[in-house]
Amino acid sequence: MRDPVTADFSLEGRRAVVTGASRGIGRTLAEGLARFGAEVALLARSAEVLAEAQSAIEAAGGRAVVHVADVLDIAGLRQAIERAAADLGGLDILVNNAGTEQVCPSLEVSEEIWDRILDTNLKGAFFAAQTAARIMKECGGGAIVNICSLTSRVGVPGAAPYGASKSGLLGLTRTLATEWAKLGIRVNAIGPGYFRTELTEVFYRDPAWQEAMRARIPAGRFGDLEDLVGAAVFLCSDASRYVTGQILYVDGGYLAAI
Repeated sequence: MRDPVTADFSLEGRRAVVTGASRGIGRTLAEGLARFGAEVALLARSAEVLAEAQSAIEAAGGRAVVHVADVLDIAGLRQAIERAAADLGGLDILVNNAGTEQVCPSLEVSEEIWDRILDTNLKGAFFAAQTAARIMKECGGGAIVNICSLTSRVGVPGAAPYGASKSGLLGLTRTLATEWAKLGIRVNAIGPGYFRTELTEVFYRDPAWQEAMRARIPAGRFGDLEDLVGAAVFLCSDASRYVTGQILYVDGGYLAAI
């Protein structure tokens, strides 16, 4: 008998593209989508590291294809998404995860730092979404999940460009959700709390910072990357068929406590 609950969360037959999929949050979400049945195209800059992620998914019984792409190269990014969709036979899901950060006092932020962070986190995300939406439109709809941040809601010293990019990404999420709903395309976001990744490692090198920050998280711990998989599967699946334009913070209660 068909279980309506598990069926709603199934991604069987769905075709997904994940940007920044070679490591960290992107790789974890790609592996998670594959576990729930999606065929996944992995996009990132390093072919070697992408191959490792692909092997992990295939070893677990999933299907993955890889395409090298740099979100700073919009033409190349578009081509990679189009090729990925062709490999998969269509496109139902995009996870906009590729991002970068450089901690820097606001008075010292250069134009180069500003442009690199905004172009990666916001411009790249928009054109990835635009390219995906054009394909999804022909496939009857789909789901886009943008990876935002706590800085989409609160200010963090030393993160002016990053916070601007992630606040902008949340605004973009809401705008695209209202515009593309008529196309059957849902656009939502996930706001991770404090997760230890290559991008955030600079903070975790400070034991005093770890102790102080952990004390501010009601759950009493930092996030494990697997904690993000359920949110992504929900937002990509039929379980969230009437959810669009929203952000789901996965932060152990951090925002609720401030």
